[in-house]
Amino acid sequence: MPAKTGQEYMERLKRAKSSVYIHGEKVEDVTVHPAFRNVVRSMAALYDRQYEKPEKMLYRSPTTGQLVGMTFIQPTTIDELIARREATQEWARMSAGMMGRSPDYLNAEVMAMGVANDLFAEDDPMFAENAKNYYEYARENDISLTHTLIHPQMNRAKALHEQNDADVPLHLVERRKDGIIVSGIRLLATQGGITDEILVFPSTVKKSTAGEDPYALAFAIPNNTPGVKFICREAFDYGRSAWDHPLASRFEEGDAIVSFENVFVPWERVFVCGNSSICNRTFRETNAVIHMSHQVVAKNIVKTEFLLGVTLCLIEAIGIGEFQHVKDKGAEIMLVLETMKSHLYRAEHNAKRDRWGTMTPDFAALDAARNWYPRIYPRLSEIIRILGASGLMAIPTEADFHNEEIGEIVSRAMQGATVDGYERVQLFRLAWDLTMSAFGARQTHYEYYFFGDPVRMGMAYFDGYEKEPYKQFVREFLRGAKSVFIPADNKH
Repeated sequence: MPAKTGQEYMERLKRAKSSVYIHGEKVEDVTVHPAFRNVVRSMAALYDRQYEKPEKMLYRSPTTGQLVGMTFIQPTTIDELIARREATQEWARMSAGMMGRSPDYLNAEVMAMGVANDLFAEDDPMFAENAKNYYEYARENDISLTHTLIHPQMNRAKALHEQNDADVPLHLVERRKDGIIVSGIRLLATQGGITDEILVFPSTVKKSTAGEDPYALAFAIPNNTPGVKFICREAFDYGRSAWDHPLASRFEEGDAIVSFENVFVPWERVFVCGNSSICNRTFRETNAVIHMSHQVVAKNIVKTEFLLGVTLCLIEAIGIGEFQHVKDKGAEIMLVLETMKSHLYRAEHNAKRDRWGTMTPDFAALDAARNWYPRIYPRLSEIIRILGASGLMAIPTEADFHNEEIGEIVSRAMQGATVDGYERVQLFRLAWDLTMSAFGARQTHYEYYFFGDPVRMGMAYFDGYEKEPYKQFVREFLRGAKSVFIPADNKH
């Protein structure tokens, strides 16, 4: 079947009736539940955009000839790589970059692992064939995916198999002729309640050991598989208007604990079973981390453009544009934006085909960007808070403007240098929802830990960086200094 529409996306969710829980209750229909209905419609709008701009968002399937999502494409040229990125940014602009797990993120992962599947064959050729087939299945059916990478935070000083209750983390229970049985808990499935399927992989930021082989699993199953439950955190969409909560009311993705209670996974859906070595190497050796990073950097550029736009509008609205410290703070965001663009340009224009024929971006550029952005994003949020100052605390609601007794007072009190009170408060509510609301605070936390603990990420980056040329530069410089050094004449 071709790429799906927004209506088809919502109909699938209705039919699936996955086991989703929030606020202590089971959700009967995520498409109408107050915690999910708005983000479901935002997701549906992404799928509709595929048909509003088919020349940018769709391409012909290499196997069926039908129109499928551009974000699934295996790029073989730089032009195709850029086309995929432009589709990613088209979607990102619809949410101002606030949906960190829009479908394109995992589409890129499924593509990379499906094409570079020979790693999985180290255990059994069947697993390589499974990865290849799943990529085609996901592409041809436009499957929306959540994923889960990490185990519960129990005792981080001990390995998984050393925990007091070692059955809590997701683990292999039984191998059968037709598949495997798994049980346990996983974190942190963003959009867990509003996708078709879940992709389970271990995090590779913290490497697994051979003793953790029972926990080394990779598979993909429908969200409504018996025994799977999504336990969602409190919703940050409070059911308020898009005027009062312009971001949270539309793009609250949600995050979920996932419980697997003796869940059956058929062999054709398994990619890794009990092999820590393969799990540790999957993201890097299939180049999946490169293609996922490409999507993330493209999305973060759009997000930074939006933050800059909010900052500039805020500066203009209250007439603070001539202050030195204000310009300097605006310049900080501009420098971040242009640096991220430079990383992306280098990544794309230095791209090369890998041994599977996939045009793969320059990872050095993307790796630097994905390590730097989590460290700098909290500062971008802070700049907006600093410039907004007390104005981000004194923000009435839309209802206050329509109240007969206080509406005029609020309008006069809230007026800015270039906008009336209504427009100024609307802008400031946007800045507040971006940085200070529960939704905004989650955005900052989410970006900080997007790929894992930034300190651990930094250690891995340091360890993997090619250091010898720089040390050799210094050694040669010192040798050269010795050869030209003329001792001082003590007589003078």
